[in-house]
Amino acid sequence: MKVVKRKLKTKEKESGEKKRIGEISLVPESLDDLWHLKHVIEAGDLVYSVTYRRLDEATDKVRPDKADKKPVRLGIRTEGVEFHKFSRRLRIKGMIEEGPETELGAYHTFNIEPGVQLSVVKEWKDHQLKRIREAEKAVAALDVLVVTIEEGEAIAGIVRQYGVDELFSVRYGSGKGMGEGSKKDFFNALLKHVKNSFQATNAEALIIAGPGFIKDDFFAFLKEHDAELAERTRIEQASSIGVSGFLEVLKRGAVERLKKEERLTKEVTLLDRLMEEISKEEGGKAAYGKREVRKAIDYGAVETLLVSDEKLMRARGEENEEAEEIERMLEEAERQRGEIVVFSTEFEPGKRLNALGGIAAILRFGI
Repeated sequence: MKVVKRKLKTKEKESGEKKRIGEISLVPESLDDLWHLKHVIEAGDLVYSVTYRRLDEATDKVRPDKADKKPVRLGIRTEGVEFHKFSRRLRIKGMIEEGPETELGAYHTFNIEPGVQLSVVKEWKDHQLKRIREAEKAVAALDVLVVTIEEGEAIAGIVRQYGVDELFSVRYGSGKGMGEGSKKDFFNALLKHVKNSFQATNAEALIIAGPGFIKDDFFAFLKEHDAELAERTRIEQASSIGVSGFLEVLKRGAVERLKKEERLTKEVTLLDRLMEEISKEEGGKAAYGKREVRKAIDYGAVETLLVSDEKLMRARGEENEEAEEIERMLEEAERQRGEIVVFSTEFEPGKRLNALGGIAAILRFGI
């Protein structure tokens, strides 16, 4: 979750309890974030987002041209929040309170997908603010160091939510036509800076980018001198180094691919752990299928609840007892301080989870 703006005021109720009132503007970046928002936005909240409308404009034409749709920011008083069946979107329905006069009092539905910005104005509960903070932290968890390199010069930076902060630069010799000896010295100096920056920033991944083959030579050098760091490194093409090189790497989506890889690695690890527990004859700390997971939640035994996005969307798209039960199970597991992980069925771990009923749990203790 990317939080764009927080504007909250603290007021004290007659009971002495403090309440937080105001606006938080944010951008959901994944299905997980939409799931979080489903539990944050309530009936009565004022929600703003941009929609597209055909607005009539004054004209002296007898038959005016068909008006183009233009972006309009609307504010609706929420009456309902739900997932649209079979699509990755959050539907927020309510009456328009803010916007063009011609729109006021009409009903509207925002279709919020990953990447769509919205603002929520309400009295915020502590657990809702905590959920937003945790969702924001989850997205920002992967710190990536980017090294842009060409013959004899390298400039490195750390990826932040707002862009890339330059950390260091290394220049060696005249650059073009470096001999093997000077290239080795250059790589040694660069690797020393990279390791220091990794430690100072707690970075978790490295991208090496630049023109030509020098980036590949440095990666080969890295594999020889630090195999562990090389495992966490990716190569990207860039036509230049420094700021323009950083921007090129970001535009190519390299950081987002790394985040997906990290997420997939987590899903593989969790599913392997689940299957290992399932395979144990006695005392396995695992449950799968709705009935067994329900039982584990009743015992307060769920450490990590795994649910496929397909199962989650199917449940949210249907108003029936099973959908309500899935919702209750997720909420109860979270209240018991269990971690909720939504698996993508685009990848093999999510498909394997679906074969187990779409929902499973790794337990704190056997039941």
